[in-house]
Amino acid sequence: MRVYLVIMDETDEAATALRFAARRAARTGGQVHLLALVPRQPFVAFGGIQATIEEEARARAEALVTTAAGSLLSEGGQMPAIAVKTGNGEQVVREYLADHPEVSALVLGAAANGGPGPLVSHFTGMAGQLACPVYVIPGSLTDEDLERLS
Repeated sequence: MRVYLVIMDETDEAATALRFAARRAARTGGQVHLLALVPRQPFVAFGGIQATIEEEARARAEALVTTAAGSLLSEGGQMPAIAVKTGNGEQVVREYLADHPEVSALVLGAAANGGPGPLVSHFTGMAGQLACPVYVIPGSLTDEDLERLS
C-alpha cells in the first residue's frame, strides 16, 4: 500500500498538498499520514510560562490535523494516520521517515507566490538521500488541476 506523508500547517499550500495526497491515495488504494510540527519554543526564564506556550502550540497543531482528517473523511476518504511532533521541522520529518519505512512519498506544498518554504528547500536539496520521492505540489493548482494530475 502506498503511503503519502503530508506535513500540515495552517497554510493554503499545505491544504493543496493534502488534497493532492488524498486523491492519489484514493486512486492507488493508499493511505495518507498527516504530520503536524510544533516548533520548540525559545527559552523563557519562567518554566511554567514556557510549558503553557508549548502546550498551546501543541493543542493548535492537534486541532489542525484533526480538522484536516475530518475533511478527508467527509469527502469519502479513509481516516489518515495522525502525528504531532515537537522539534526542528527538518529533523522531525527525517525521523518520521526513518521510523515509518512504509511511507512511499513525502508530499509538500509550495506557496503560489514567493520562494519555497524551509521544508521544500531542505527536502528538495537532499531528495537523492531520502528513501522515498518528494512531491512538491504548487500552491497555484486549482481543484481541476489536482484532479487531472493526481
